[in-house]
Order: sequence, then structure tokens, then C-alpha cells
Amino acid sequence: MWKHVLLLVLTICTTTFVGASYYASFASDFGRRAVSFNAALLLQGLWYSVPVLLILGAHEMGHYLCCRRYNVDASLPYFIPLPMFPTGTLGAVIKIREMFPTRTILFDIGVAGPIAGFVALLPVLVWGMALSQVVPAPNIESGLAFGEPLLFRFVSWMTFGAIPDSQALNAHPMVFASWFGMLATALNLLPFGQLDGGHLTHATLQRHSTIISGVTVLAAVIMCFFSTSWLATTAIMVVMLFVVGPRHPRVLNEDEPLGPGRNAMAIFALVMLILCFTPIPIQLLGR
Repeated sequence: MWKHVLLLVLTICTTTFVGASYYASFASDFGRRAVSFNAALLLQGLWYSVPVLLILGAHEMGHYLCCRRYNVDASLPYFIPLPMFPTGTLGAVIKIREMFPTRTILFDIGVAGPIAGFVALLPVLVWGMALSQVVPAPNIESGLAFGEPLLFRFVSWMTFGAIPDSQALNAHPMVFASWFGMLATALNLLPFGQLDGGHLTHATLQRHSTIISGVTVLAAVIMCFFSTSWLATTAIMVVMLFVVGPRHPRVLNEDEPLGPGRNAMAIFALVMLILCFTPIPIQLLGR
């Protein structure tokens, strides 16, 4: 238990520092106003750290509580601190210590996390967008540009309408928390290996999931030529491919059919992936 608490405390610290940077950028209106870094500003970092940890925690607790429901042995979430911009964390994980009994259980545990995280990030995105501002577009020659998923674009349009090229969105830190939640949701739903999307693919398509995993890795490798932000994800996939193998581990009962309700839920998972996905998550300006 102490490991879980320690990692959570460290992740609160790292995400709060990153959140303070986001709030400083927001309060300065793209550097147009001077903002001093002090204890009060650090406290404002909680606008990012609290919602991002709630989104990540909801995702992992979705998995964990579903494991408890089916008596599958699993650990509490491990939060992963990252003492650097732009996220302050690498997310959170749980460890499942036994084989999945059936395809239904595999599917339910795999889909519970993304749904819980998606439900948590929606109000954060809407609230954060309401706290944001549309300001004259700054002249930025260097820095980071964040990709805009379809869900992000839709909520922005619902809040501000079409933003002209002469203006820009000055995003509140809560928007960045929801953005990272969308990125985590999309990456987890990629149909590969033992990612959540890999669980869902194996539960629904069984042996065909191996081919889909291979295509996913190939697509990720190709995306690396368009955006360096895919390098880390692709490297993890390649390592998993060689360590675990291309095939998803079998469940104890492979013959149990999934009902139409779960097939419909699989389509909803695909919709979540489309809404949260952005082909170029982070772009380095000035290069």
C-alpha cells in the first residue's frame, strides 16, 4: 500500500508543478502580462493536477472495480510521476495477477477503464473550456503545439463558435488536464496487444486480433515519420511485441460468445477512440 501512496504523492507534486506552468501561461495571456512564480501560483497548479489525477484514477479504478466484481486478482492503481513538461505524469496502471476467465470478463474489464475515464474527462473539458478565453492570436515562433481531437474541437465550437485565424484559444489548465485524458484514452484504446483496445479486439474478434495488432504497430511506426510524439508509444509497442509476443494471451474459456450488448459497446469504444484521437499529439514549433 505504501508504494501506491508514495507514487500518488509524487505524482501530485509533479503534476502540480506542471499545472503551475500552465496557469502561468494562461494568466500571462501568452506572455503579454508578467506573472511571478511563487507559492500562490503553485497552488493554482491544482487546477491541472487534481482533474488530471481524477481522470487517470477513474480510468484505472474502472478496471480495478470491474476486476473486484469478477473476482479477478488485481492491484490498486500505481500512478507514475514524470518531473517534466508537458504532462507531469506517464499515467497510471494496475497489475492483473491472473488469467482472464472468459471473453466476457476480458471485455468488461478492458472497456470499463476507458469508459470511466471518458465520463470523468467530459465535465473537466466543458468546465475548463468555459474558464478559457479567446484572445488576439500571439506571434509564437517556438514552443509546443497540441493537437486537437474531435471532441476538443466540438466543445470549443459549442463554447466559442468558430474562432477566426486572428484569434486564439487561451486555454485554462483544466483544458490541458482533459486533453491529456483524451490522449490517454485514445492510446489505451489502440487495438494492440494488452492495451485496453487489444483486450477488446481479442474479446470480440479472437484470432484476428493478432493481425490487427501487427497493423497497429506498423501504423505507429509510419506515424513516427510524421511526428516524433509517436516515438515513445511505438517503442513501448515494439518492446511489448518482443517480450510478450504478437498474440494476446488466451482466456480460460475462449468459446463463450459475446452478446449483442457488448458488441454495441465495442462500437462505442471505437467512437471514443475516434473522438479522442489526434494524429499529431504534440508538435515542436520552430522546426
